[in-house]
Amino acid sequence: MNASTRVAWRKSSYSTQEGGACVELADLTSAVGVRDSTDPRGPVLQFGRDTMAVLLNRIKAGELDR
Repeated sequence: MNASTRVAWRKSSYSTQEGGACVELADLTSAVGVRDSTDPRGPVLQFGRDTMAVLLNRIKAGELDR
């Protein structure tokens, strides 16, 4: 992702103003970007749409719960 590229980041509804485990997602056209909302200038992970869909489905199904 180019640093000058402007994208709309969406914060997780589970994120709070108190910090902690905050996640934001962005549509990067060919991928989904994931970053730490407390460090918006920090690294961005990029996942293919199919990979992200599989991950979200596993999370929703509780497959990754401890």
